[in-house]
Amino acid sequence: MQDASPMTGGRIAVPLAVAVALAIATLTLAPRAFEAGLLLSSRDDPVALADHAVARSFDATVAAREIEDALAANDADLARSFLELARDRNVPVDAALAAKVDTANAAAATAARSVESFTRGLITGEPEDLSGLAGTALGDLFVFGDIRDAVREGTRFATGQQADELILGLACVGLAITAGTYATLGAAVPARVGMTVVKAARKTGRIGGQMAAWINRSVREVIDWTSLTSALRGASITQPAAAVRAAREAVKVEKAQDLVRLVGDVGRVQTRAGTQAALDGLKLAEGPRDMSRVARLAAAKGGKTRAVLKLAGRGAIVLTVGAFNLANWMLWALVTAFGLVSALKRMTERSTERYCARRRRRRVREQQAREQAGRREREQGAISPTAEAPTVIVFPAPALAPERSTPPEPIVRTPIPFPRAASGGARNS
Repeated sequence: MQDASPMTGGRIAVPLAVAVALAIATLTLAPRAFEAGLLLSSRDDPVALADHAVARSFDATVAAREIEDALAANDADLARSFLELARDRNVPVDAALAAKVDTANAAAATAARSVESFTRGLITGEPEDLSGLAGTALGDLFVFGDIRDAVREGTRFATGQQADELILGLACVGLAITAGTYATLGAAVPARVGMTVVKAARKTGRIGGQMAAWINRSVREVIDWTSLTSALRGASITQPAAAVRAAREAVKVEKAQDLVRLVGDVGRVQTRAGTQAALDGLKLAEGPRDMSRVARLAAAKGGKTRAVLKLAGRGAIVLTVGAFNLANWMLWALVTAFGLVSALKRMTERSTERYCARRRRRRVREQQAREQAGRREREQGAISPTAEAPTVIVFPAPALAPERSTPPEPIVRTPIPFPRAASGGARNS
């Protein structure tokens, strides 16, 4: 009996070809899907995002190029940051190039420009390096810097001249933070230093547009501009105490928490990674949340923060690829993997069905062969002639004794009488 629907090789080849195609697609999509899953799981972890971005783009060639470019731009701090990053990731750097970086950052070279930079930062409030920021921070900590900025910009604002309202507002908030610094015995020092860095970034144009807009909105909400204008019109540069008091009283402290938190994060970046890293972070950040991520990155990377920000940009602190696109990669990878498993399952089922059908057909053929053989044997037995009875030849046994020449004497047998039956008894018939 033959199978009604035999399993041909074509029915197995189709799912096999589909499985091969889906396997190739899965191998292509799997790395992207894995990367997408990693990025989605790390979207709130700036350290993991930075490590991922650096791992994709940083090697010996990039390290050498970035160090040479930083040295050519007289940015020894950035060159040192890239050298630290290369050593941390075991990326080889030429010994001569590393020696140049060490020379550029030597104590003698730093001391040669420290006095000039410190003085410039103290007087102008525009630091260019760590020494300049130290001078600016010293001036702000002792109120001189904030008084200078508040009086200068406040006078322009009160007289209708072009004034930088952002610098004026930051100076007013800085005066309030300075008072808090003294009141808390230094607990607000990071915020004080951060305010100095933010003002320096504003003066030197090293603050991002969206961050500047956010700070500007915050300053407008924090400062009572009506009372500040009235107070500044009554004060003058010859009355700094009145100007300082007016600026400090114009700050709505209860509304300044977000701004104070932002400048605190900037101060923490400056403490862990340096002034230039804080300025770079302000240029990349688009809001206080981004600056908080930069602070977390600086806490983990330290002096390598500038190199990481230079390599990865905003990708070091936020997802630069949309979450929807990443989810699409994962979805298509899952669909492809599911299709591969389904195709393999169907191919296995059809192969098993074909194997079982072949076994059934073989057993049927064997049974039919046995039946035909038996039938042939029976037919041959029915038409063959009857076999004759075998001839039996009997040989007489040899005589055990010689025959007698005389006849034997007759044997006389005496009859044995039967007993009579008892009288009156029944007679046997």
